[in-house]
Amino acid sequence: MKINQIKAGAALSYVSMGLGYIVSVVYTPVMLRLLGQSEYGLYNLAASVIAYLGLLSFGFGSAYMRFYSIYKVKEDREKIAVLNGMFIMIFSVIGIIAVIAGTILAFNTGALFKATLSDTEMSRAKTLMIILAVNLAVSFLGIVFNSHITANEKFVFQNILQMLRTATQPFVVLPALLMGFGSVGMAIAVTVLNIAIELANAAYCVFRLKMRFDFRRFDFKLMKEMIVFSSYILIYMIIDQVNWNVDKLIVGIVRGTGEVAVYSLGAQLNTYLINISTAMAVVFTPRIHRIVARDPKDRELTDLFIKVGRAQFIIVSVVLIGFLFFGKAFISLWAGENYLISYYIALILMLATSWTLIQNIGVEIRKAQNKHKTPAKFMLFVTLINIVVSIPLAKAYGAVGSTIGTAAAMLINWVFLFVYYKKVVGLDMVLFFKEIASLSKGIIVPVIAAAFIKIRFSHLGSMAYLSLLIPFTAIYFITMYLWGMNDYEKRLFRFKFKIFDNT
Repeated sequence: MKINQIKAGAALSYVSMGLGYIVSVVYTPVMLRLLGQSEYGLYNLAASVIAYLGLLSFGFGSAYMRFYSIYKVKEDREKIAVLNGMFIMIFSVIGIIAVIAGTILAFNTGALFKATLSDTEMSRAKTLMIILAVNLAVSFLGIVFNSHITANEKFVFQNILQMLRTATQPFVVLPALLMGFGSVGMAIAVTVLNIAIELANAAYCVFRLKMRFDFRRFDFKLMKEMIVFSSYILIYMIIDQVNWNVDKLIVGIVRGTGEVAVYSLGAQLNTYLINISTAMAVVFTPRIHRIVARDPKDRELTDLFIKVGRAQFIIVSVVLIGFLFFGKAFISLWAGENYLISYYIALILMLATSWTLIQNIGVEIRKAQNKHKTPAKFMLFVTLINIVVSIPLAKAYGAVGSTIGTAAAMLINWVFLFVYYKKVVGLDMVLFFKEIASLSKGIIVPVIAAAFIKIRFSHLGSMAYLSLLIPFTAIYFITMYLWGMNDYEKRLFRFKFKIFDNT
């Protein structure tokens, strides 16, 4: 049953993303035109500020996975019930703190954005922050149930619910926009939908997974262990929040909401690439913890790292090459000429993140080995440099400048992780990149074909030019099949669909 959950979960992850991209292609242009560039930028600016309150979770979600797995192996149901009760209490308190902190931030908006926001925008930003803080509080409580579902490897339910969220969101948000409620209406609609999804998760855990809670005992020794384990996870969260939100904040302060909107769209496209890569890795998190519990240096970790990394490279490469040659036409048709700079922002971020994306399963491996402390310290240092560098770059070159600062930080982190995975985690990184290099033979012809299409047919209208993505994609997978894939990957490609044998 667990094998089926992994296979179906991986498949449904991509079905869910495909649905999400289809919905986004249709929904986003309508939403952008109904909101307007300034209002869209204001919403993203408020969201980026409130996102920092996400740090209040202290990385306890990862701690839940670790300690639940330990108790599950021991079949200690009482400890699991205590753990569940503790997490409900902890995240309830954190949620209340988030709402209070969000309200305080809302009423001090002027201290940050007085120079770039009008009085009307300032008032609307306050309302947005309070609503989004409530939304965040709901999400905090949902961490407990989402973590429980993941720990039990119920990926099918998770992905079906995600597909439902994706398909439903436009039907919830667009009526609010059409009735003239603007960004505030959108925030309320998103919050209501999030509450419904989290209630569904809770109901599934309680009634289907028989999740039980013990609120009478609070294990302070366990709490201490969780804090120690999670302290460095918190540093990773700070790094993520800074890397993915500080640019919006900096650009909002020095350039205003219009430029924030341009940056946000480019960052959104990069997020799609991240999601495509991580969807394949996330279903193996429980398995990684089991392998490490058995033997932290098990050769199976390198084999899994390579197998997943090769599959991620195949997917990431076709997206990256396709966006390089077709992305500008897509943005022009999708979002409009006012957002063409978003192409360069997205491309810079994609090029910088692609190398870490093909080895992101290493994040879970080092967490499982409890070897995430040194990378956390190094990445935090690099992130601070990112902030210092991005401010003058944003002043000089706007959103593109701040993007360059973030991309440079990501590349430095990647070089460090290569060495760390090899020397400390025990992964065979030389073999990993030999395997990736063997795949690279399959991308030479597609790059040449895409360049030819760009030179020969770029004068066509956006829709006609984008239709050439179909032959490009066909060329990519044919040449990758012939010259890149190994026998195992070819079997997968021939639609037998056995997601990772022996899983």
